[in-house]
Amino acid sequence: MILRGPPAPPPRHPTLPRALAAAAGHPSGVTFVDLHEREQHLPWAEVHRRARRAAAALAGMGIAPGDRVAIVLRTEPAFLDAFFGAWLAGAVPVPLYPPVRLGRMEEYAAATARMIRVSGAKLVVSTGGARRLLGAAVARARPPLGCVDAAALGGAAAELARDVAPGELGVVQFSSGSTVDPRPVALTHAALAAQADLLVAATAPGPSDVLVSWLPLYHDMGLIGALLGAMSYPGPLVLIPPEHFLARPALWPRAVARHRGTISAAPSFAYAYVAERVADAELAGLDLSSWRLALDGAEPVSAEAMRRFAARLARQGFRPGALVPVYGLAEATLAVAFSPPGRAPEGRRIDPVRLAAEGVVAPGDREVVAVGRPVPGVEVAIRTEDGAEAGEGRLGRIHVRGPSLMAGYLGDPVATAAALRGGWLDTGDLGFAVGGELFVHGRAKDVVIVRGANRAPDEFEAALARVEGLRPGCAVALGFVPPGGDGEGLLVLAERRRGATGPDAALAEAAGRAVLERTGVAPHRVVLLAPGTLPRTSSGKLRRQEALRRWLAGTLAPPAKVTPLRLALLAARSTLALRRARRSGA
Repeated sequence: MILRGPPAPPPRHPTLPRALAAAAGHPSGVTFVDLHEREQHLPWAEVHRRARRAAAALAGMGIAPGDRVAIVLRTEPAFLDAFFGAWLAGAVPVPLYPPVRLGRMEEYAAATARMIRVSGAKLVVSTGGARRLLGAAVARARPPLGCVDAAALGGAAAELARDVAPGELGVVQFSSGSTVDPRPVALTHAALAAQADLLVAATAPGPSDVLVSWLPLYHDMGLIGALLGAMSYPGPLVLIPPEHFLARPALWPRAVARHRGTISAAPSFAYAYVAERVADAELAGLDLSSWRLALDGAEPVSAEAMRRFAARLARQGFRPGALVPVYGLAEATLAVAFSPPGRAPEGRRIDPVRLAAEGVVAPGDREVVAVGRPVPGVEVAIRTEDGAEAGEGRLGRIHVRGPSLMAGYLGDPVATAAALRGGWLDTGDLGFAVGGELFVHGRAKDVVIVRGANRAPDEFEAALARVEGLRPGCAVALGFVPPGGDGEGLLVLAERRRGATGPDAALAEAAGRAVLERTGVAPHRVVLLAPGTLPRTSSGKLRRQEALRRWLAGTLAPPAKVTPLRLALLAARSTLALRRARRSGA
């Protein structure tokens, strides 16, 4: 089955660096919000001016057109300087995530060094505490120009604004790495511009629209959906650092209310997080009636999270119809499918049990949410394993075709050939279509096969959400072959809640009972873990297959305890590594 979106909109700009120059004439800009709700505003004209100076500084450091520049910065003005400055220098920005899980710094250094290496970055730009912890990664990767402080990008008196061709490489964006190590997704300037155009067509912003985001700028939803989307329109953008949102989730709805925000996106966990963690006092007096599009992009989207969020914020004027499930991925630059706005979360549900009774093969006994129809210019095909088109309601692999697909995985022709065939992208996701809308089942590699049936892992994981003593959203369900077994069994790895008491055996039994009652499948084994043990991607997604690999190898361990002394030692070792790298010519 093939689903087709409306015709692609006409291009507004040949490249997004051209869009940045056009945005400089618009009165709006970017507002940064800190943990205490203090704000710093940069008009688009100032963003453009700072980028021109940063471009001149990068050129003075030896950055030439086509060079890659790794950016390890938080959500701050320096990120915009480095990112847009790289563009105006004719270079290619490579956004990487800063160190956030301090108990896993050895893993972080190894992963970051790998990403710097495979992206071919010539220079790393960072600042502050993040730069002080980057030494081991830079020493391993050995970028030719080393690591510079972002403050150096503002020191140039000259300005530079090179033009780029649409077919040139525009960004190296790493995939989330939920099933494999993050891959360097190569996106051309033409793909980025096309994605910006289709986002504008899908969201239809007007003069009064304000985009609010707490999503990381090293992630596609935050970088392309928020920053580049708002810049290309152009319109006002409000940015909250993700670490501040996690520490104080009320910052998100409070910023929407204060700025009369109209468009904001997040994965399902964030909607559940706000519903559970925000105190009534922090919501008192807020008016969220301006919020017209609350985009929910996840694998898969949780209807329960949307319902809880809508109920929690109903008194503040939030409308359930503003919740819009969406689907996308880095290899498509971002967006693939959007649901039409105006439907309550219950209206976007499908009952696989009913479909099965009607002879339609739909996966699992669970609630699945429609993510809508393809966005303008995009086609979605559901195909069986042999490549044939799957019929209505039949489970298959999701393939995508459109103007914003990646050029490939940088430096990896084998992986590129496996993902891109005949102009179509094999997403690696499973799904089905009913009534012209797409339903996402989950990652093909994460499917659990029990009694010959394909079951989505979140079906089992959802059963654990209400088990007292377990951390919500911190469990993975996996298929494995038990020793001496003749078929795949269900393995559950679940983190204990901090401060939870009681014997492990009783908690494991309660978890197994919850899974059996919800799904009809009894886990072969439930393993309890310390908080923070399960590996995650840079965007917070659980890495199920990596968790299984580590568990089987006996290396699944909690993060090291972070103390002031340990943090000081990490910074000292990092500084020493940076000095050694400079002396050796890195």
